[in-house]
Amino acid sequence: MTNRTFLRDAGQCIVPGIGLTFVAMANSTRRSACALLVCCIVAGPALAENKTSAPAQSSQTDVQPSAASLSFVRAFSSADDVRRFHPFLNRAIEFMAGHKDDLAPVNVLQSPSAVTTDSNHHIFVADPGANAVHVFDFSHSRYSLLEKGRDRLGSPVSLAVDAHNNLHVVDKAAGTVIIYDSAGNFRGHFWTPREESYRYSPAGIAIDKATGLVYVCDWQRHIIVVLDDRGRPINQIGKIGGGGQSGEFRFPSQVVVEGGELFVLDVGNTRIQILDTAGHFRREVPLSYADHRTGLAVDDQDNIYVSNFVLNQIEVYSHDAGRRYTFDLTTVQGEKFIHPSSLWVDEGYCLYVVDSQSNRVGLFQISGKDARRCR
Repeated sequence: MTNRTFLRDAGQCIVPGIGLTFVAMANSTRRSACALLVCCIVAGPALAENKTSAPAQSSQTDVQPSAASLSFVRAFSSADDVRRFHPFLNRAIEFMAGHKDDLAPVNVLQSPSAVTTDSNHHIFVADPGANAVHVFDFSHSRYSLLEKGRDRLGSPVSLAVDAHNNLHVVDKAAGTVIIYDSAGNFRGHFWTPREESYRYSPAGIAIDKATGLVYVCDWQRHIIVVLDDRGRPINQIGKIGGGGQSGEFRFPSQVVVEGGELFVLDVGNTRIQILDTAGHFRREVPLSYADHRTGLAVDDQDNIYVSNFVLNQIEVYSHDAGRRYTFDLTTVQGEKFIHPSSLWVDEGYCLYVVDSQSNRVGLFQISGKDARRCR
């Protein structure tokens, strides 16, 4: 990394013996073939507004197709997971979590809620429990926290990166989107409330890198707000107050832009709606279960990944809404993933899974044609 690299190094230390054991286990697991259990889930009843139905029990099982699967690469939860060859810990580093009279520096995930990546292979993890965004750089064995100067994050819950590697952070506490440039410098806020009497309730965020348009879920108003690259609202998708018709939402929580289409996790209607980027409805994917913890991701082959927090599973759907397979996280050898939540697909073949219960992130290789190895 050069001096103008995104973030400052958080320090150096020798990885303890147990850390070396973990890395060896992760590498061994990555080379191992995993037997994957596939469960078909019976669809539950429709959701009432602001309520979700309990997940139905699996009634039948199928063999997972060998052409489409996930394999475990590694898990990470703290600075120790990326520090490999550091001889000392630089105690003088000043973390974004606060100055020495404020909160102590935080280098362990406390309550992760979202994950994303940039083109420089930085992995960003939003952590409202730590009031911080963690940055993991496995390519250079570095860990950092965002430097925000005098401003501090309140409750970062969602993340997105634009075509210029600017990081957009949804701050739920402030009801706004905070922007950092590719060097990690605080640039300002998007989408600040115009009226003192109203505070936005932003949730998921996605950016169309081709156009620069930003899509933000407004959970309480049941709409998707569309912003230009300067943060000015230019459109909204859905009906304020919510609804169950095509193109309407009840508690939209996650949004993804992929292949010129908009994928919206419509929690209150237990479905994923697929629209064009102008907001015109195309089709929907009915889900067996969804709540505010459900994650959504899409790869470059138009496979749709949905986390099931209750059943510890990743459900995978095809572009035409058919169920492809279900990945059971309990089958990962040597790891105990408990409750998957937020998801992110990097470069079309690497799936990141936030385990918000055990406070860590797992990386999984997506198999298939032309898939390269995840870093």
